[in-house]
Amino acid sequence: MPAPRFTTAAEEGPAVADDEIPSDPQPILKRSDEETAEARAFALEAATLAHDRRCEDVICFDVRGQSALTDFVVVATGTSDRQMRTVAAEFQQLGRDRGFERYGGEEDKLTTWVVADFVGVVVHLFEPETRAHYDLEMLWGDAPTLDIPGAEASGPLKPYPGDG
Repeated sequence: MPAPRFTTAAEEGPAVADDEIPSDPQPILKRSDEETAEARAFALEAATLAHDRRCEDVICFDVRGQSALTDFVVVATGTSDRQMRTVAAEFQQLGRDRGFERYGGEEDKLTTWVVADFVGVVVHLFEPETRAHYDLEMLWGDAPTLDIPGAEASGPLKPYPGDG
């Protein structure tokens, strides 16, 4: 499986022993209640977009108090290279529209994993085998999940761009 190639400056800091890692990570940047609410709303919009574009197993984790780097993590599975590239571009446009500029991100050459870092929200879009390999659900398993609007609805999904 390909390793992620994107890291933030904070992640590239000095290595520490496991016993030196704080059990209650402090945020690198303190966000106001308003900024946190905006990040939460954006995370839910990104998760809804992934669901509406037929991504599978979409989960939105609230990792406040568990991550020093972000507040919300969205994880979804794409079903094709084309879908993953299209949805990744739509995440970026949604971020621009909502005032969340993409801090960084990466996709591997085979498009098995796309990462979009919007600071308060990090979005991971995987193909199924890569998602199983990295198992972010295990990493964030103790974090609460947010209900994704429309994900429980049994109505028809929005058409995927390009479907005729």
